[in-house]
Amino acid sequence: MRKRIASFRYAFEGIAVMLRTQPNAWIHTVATVLVVGLAWGLDVNRTDAALLVVAVALVWVSEALNTGIEFLADAAVPDPHSLIKHAKDAAAGAVLLASIAAAILGWLVFAPYLWP
Repeated sequence: MRKRIASFRYAFEGIAVMLRTQPNAWIHTVATVLVVGLAWGLDVNRTDAALLVVAVALVWVSEALNTGIEFLADAAVPDPHSLIKHAKDAAAGAVLLASIAAAILGWLVFAPYLWP
């Protein structure tokens, strides 16, 4: 049981590191708060709320993986290297794609509530 509790502690530490070190994580935080507030205020239905949860989670998971890849790459190869740059760029691209998809999904969910 102690190992399970410790694993949760490590996971929360990882989230804290991401928030402390990644400026874009704060943009995701603001966006998450806005989405949750808007969903609550507009009283979106359960299905729409589930879609929003998946979209928000997709962005956060991609940001966490991007952060992990950046840390690992910097530790493995501290000097500039073209393959490391490509790996970091691809990971950042994944976050961008997830964010664009989440924004589109947000538009599709919220538009009928805002402009019936």
